[in-house]
Amino acid sequence: MAAKVAIIGSGNIGTDLMIKIMRTSTALEMAAMAGIVPESEGLALARKGGVATTDKGIGGLVEMAAFEDVRIVFDATSARAHPAHAEVCAVHGKQMIDLTPAALGPYVVPVVNMTAHFGAPDLNMVSCGGQATIPMVAAVRRAAARVRYAEIVASISSRSAGPGTRANIDEFTETTARGIETVGGAERGKAIIVLNPAEPPLFMRNTIFALSEGAEPDAIEESVAEMVAQVQAYVPGYRLKQKVQFEQIGSNRPLKIPGLGEVTGLKSSIFLEVEGAGHYLPTYAGNLDIMTSAALKTAERLAEVQVAEVQVDGSAA
Repeated sequence: MAAKVAIIGSGNIGTDLMIKIMRTSTALEMAAMAGIVPESEGLALARKGGVATTDKGIGGLVEMAAFEDVRIVFDATSARAHPAHAEVCAVHGKQMIDLTPAALGPYVVPVVNMTAHFGAPDLNMVSCGGQATIPMVAAVRRAAARVRYAEIVASISSRSAGPGTRANIDEFTETTARGIETVGGAERGKAIIVLNPAEPPLFMRNTIFALSEGAEPDAIEESVAEMVAQVQAYVPGYRLKQKVQFEQIGSNRPLKIPGLGEVTGLKSSIFLEVEGAGHYLPTYAGNLDIMTSAALKTAERLAEVQVAEVQVDGSAA
């Protein structure tokens, strides 16, 4: 039986996620969507699709009859709004998947630590840049003895950066940097986001620099290729733009990194492009697509685990 879910936030991310669930998922069923703008396209599309809606936000969602059967609630609003939403859902015993960079709960990147935190009531999807780049940092880390430093630059089309994205830019850089460390395995992480005004709009581009010790270029290349294929299983438009580039940083000209001092090792430069699936958003909005795809993948796996646990408990009884 499909797990019933609700989405808070009827903007671009919430609407794209809803359409993905309705079109592609057999493990999840849309039960309700909550927004705060009565005339939003997201709420209109939800009603058209037979989904219960409210324009009263989290308060209206809790009052809906459909809320009782909801098992998973996605938050597609803002980092500032999320704490209040998490508090309400905790009181009602609802599992949350947070698509904002609020970072209240543990970070989840499906291909890196999918099930590590399923016992937590609030799972955080880091950021679009985090979902795109943390797998690459983790790929270098599993091929190396250590990753001293990793820096990512996420360049997204200005057109794909709506009010929510722009309001969360500070949280994006902080949350992504911490995710590079706690999930990706780097000892020190840094994140930069660029809003590219180019016309026509360009696909999301990501550059990852990782300085590692105890690894060979061939091993890193193989690990990166494997990780790219794993991400493509739920984000088909995720791809390398060119071969991984390597540079040996020796003691004769070490890198000076704040907080680490002078550092040497093998520098890996990885260049990615993310093309969106075009379910609701244009294909250049790969930054939004990778977030909704990662949240969908996490929720589907979570629903499977919950069903398995119920079956085991039933058998034991």
